Amino acid sequence: MKLEDLRNKIDNLDNQILDLLNQRMEVVKQVGELKRSTNSIIYRPEREKSIIDRLDGQNNGLLTNAAIEAIFLEIFAVSRNLELPERIAFLGPEGSFTHQAAESRFGAMSDYIPLNTIKSVFDSVETERARFGVVPIENNQEGSVHETIDLLGIRDVKIVAEIPLFIHFSFGSKEDSLSKIKKVYSKDIAFRQCRNFIEEYLPKDVTLVEVASTSKAAKLALENENSAAICSHIATKLYDLPVLFENIEDSKSNRTRFLIISKNIVNQKGVNDKTSILLKTSDNPGALANFLKEFQLAGINLTKLESRPARDGETFKYWFLIDFDGHFKDENVQKIFNAHEENIRFLGSYVKLC
Repeated sequence: MKLEDLRNKIDNLDNQILDLLNQRMEVVKQVGELKRSTNSIIYRPEREKSIIDRLDGQNNGLLTNAAIEAIFLEIFAVSRNLELPERIAFLGPEGSFTHQAAESRFGAMSDYIPLNTIKSVFDSVETERARFGVVPIENNQEGSVHETIDLLGIRDVKIVAEIPLFIHFSFGSKEDSLSKIKKVYSKDIAFRQCRNFIEEYLPKDVTLVEVASTSKAAKLALENENSAAICSHIATKLYDLPVLFENIEDSKSNRTRFLIISKNIVNQKGVNDKTSILLKTSDNPGALANFLKEFQLAGINLTKLESRPARDGETFKYWFLIDFDGHFKDENVQKIFNAHEENIRFLGSYVKLC
């Protein structure tokens, strides 16, 4: 076939895709009307995950599973905005990795509010100025974000989803040669995680300038001659900063786990769930060990255990953040909850993605 014939074939397929998407949106509109009449929740991550898993299972074409997920997450985001437009607060600024994580779940069309602190995101969600909030909770290279854990313990919000995001850094500059670069802007953590690239590629006399965010770095690199930025890919897109190198981080397994929080959402059971709780134990010897033993006897797999100060007067007391496999409505989980309800703060059950 000639190139023009192939292009015509693609055009015809695109027309069919558009027609099918519009048909889908008509059904989505009806679903939204039904949900509004019953005051039901629009965002159902467990439902979205089951759709993607089903499509992965029947996929026999050239699309990878990751491609299917990327396409349908955007379709889901458009669908949710058609059902009921939602406002999403995130730890800013625009162009940050948290922004990237938020867009990966809520799409480019949602109403986003970049906020300066994690506390501000929790405030916005708790007061319902925003329906959802997106905050980081841990990085597999740098550890946990303690502020997020502490706020989960005192704020009236629930975890509705987790987002694992590979952290890839881009090197952007208006200059076309590394030899012209005299100054590089970025956040301190980005400099640490891209040390090998800095030492191997950049001139020895280059000045590293720490700034508040990687998106701020991209803006400064665009405004200043003989400069560059180490930043997220979304930041280079936001400021139209040319990219000289992609994926310059030292570790290719660098991932951050983000949480989606909301005020009044409790997920239904899915196929593969995770639950997060905060536990406050007594000071009796073996109290924590005995509690954890109950999970072993119940056949429940613990995936995370971390202590945080309870900030209870002058004493040294602790809360324990515990993640485990399963949903809080599972019978074996309910037995433990009922036996320790005074000491457990339920944070949320959600689809397990990491």
